[in-house]
Amino acid sequence: MQIGNRFRAYPTPAQESILLQWIGHQRFIYNAKVSEDRYYRTFAQKAVSLSGTAVPIDQEYARFIGENTPWLREVPSQILRNGAVRWKQSYTRFYAGLSRRPVFQRKDGRQSVWITSELFSFRYDEKTHTEELVLGTKKFPVGVLSFTAHTPYSRPASLHVSVEAGKWYVSFSSDDGQAEPKEEDTIAWLRMFTEEELRSKTVGFDRGVVTPVMASDGGRIDFSSIQKIRMEKKERSRRRWQRTLSRQQKGSQNRKKTRQRLARTFEYTKDVRKDVIHKATHAIAEGSDRSLFVVEDLRVKNMTKKPEPKKDASGNFLRNGARAKAGLNRSILSSCWGLFVLFLSYKARRNGKLVIKVPPQFSSQECAHCGHIHPDNRPSQAEFVCQRCGLTDNADQNASRVIAQRGIRLLLEGSIQKKRVRRCGIGKEKQPGPERSEVKASGEEHKTQRPKRLRASSAKEEHPLVRSETPPAAQSA
Repeated sequence: MQIGNRFRAYPTPAQESILLQWIGHQRFIYNAKVSEDRYYRTFAQKAVSLSGTAVPIDQEYARFIGENTPWLREVPSQILRNGAVRWKQSYTRFYAGLSRRPVFQRKDGRQSVWITSELFSFRYDEKTHTEELVLGTKKFPVGVLSFTAHTPYSRPASLHVSVEAGKWYVSFSSDDGQAEPKEEDTIAWLRMFTEEELRSKTVGFDRGVVTPVMASDGGRIDFSSIQKIRMEKKERSRRRWQRTLSRQQKGSQNRKKTRQRLARTFEYTKDVRKDVIHKATHAIAEGSDRSLFVVEDLRVKNMTKKPEPKKDASGNFLRNGARAKAGLNRSILSSCWGLFVLFLSYKARRNGKLVIKVPPQFSSQECAHCGHIHPDNRPSQAEFVCQRCGLTDNADQNASRVIAQRGIRLLLEGSIQKKRVRRCGIGKEKQPGPERSEVKASGEEHKTQRPKRLRASSAKEEHPLVRSETPPAAQSA
């Protein structure tokens, strides 16, 4: 199973200068490829003689090194090559429908450089009993990059060194050697239980603005009062630094310092949100009593779109509620709806559990006890009163129970629509296997057939689909 790691790094000032140079050179090659591609596509559209000609998509970068760009030779050639490879990978993802066409990378915000195995190595320090990351080559040395590993890891084939708001990070992914449980096995195991039994194994989650996440078992995910106070303080600080930035001269050192301080205000709020959601989803996914998690299928991107401008007969713009909608969008995005589903999905899959999405229509107006749906069932934002059976409950609590019931019915009916996974072949590592066999007497070489990798979750001898209280992942453990 692929595991991602992101460790805090602490480069020296000299190392920061070199790494920033690597980042800038790799960004230049990437943007040069984007500019070249736009030129070719525009020229092919306007030139009649070239109509229908395929636009070249390659990983060449040597043509960008010339008399006008001699400074590109100040970094290892692998850095420049990786910039072209990153552009090619972006284009491959575009053709696979996973992203948009590559665009220019900006100098502000998070910056990173992709470093392959030719430019780094890990060595064990006997004195400190820790591993050290050595960057650079004999011609372009960087030295030992200090980083803090807060979790065990395996040595990767490539890594990224990034900087954001003045903080440096080392990130990479590696295989932990464990087989990932199959979703089909988890669904088949859960469908062996009755509806009554599934209710004790299911948790529904209702996402809102006042309370970011409300669970059907009574739990809730929200920020603490101290975190809210500090985030509001950072928001006021952000506005103050934005006003200061608008008055400063572009290119000055004071403006650079202000931009870094402004970035740190965003960094704190983002770190708090990720920390809260990570801890909450970890506790939910690691729990032994729940195996099915149900959430609403909300289109957050569509829900946070700006309202379209409106004009009257004379062409003047009318009020369209853009200011109020902007406040609502800010509240929705700060509630971490997308992060919650993203983190919960991969953590549940790792533990052999299931996350499904159900239609969100009328979930806040439906009674969890009798199923009656009416707008009058919700007289206020926080109160729910059923007009048929008289059930009184918290509105978010009732909605989460409705969502859980919808998920159970969807599972038992077999109506779960698995999202088609679109892949483009980027980052797939070949499974380790035996090398070429010895040359035969006739002089011909042949490759030995590599054994297929058997996943523990698919072996019937080890994981029979029998009625058990533990999911397939727990049985394999």
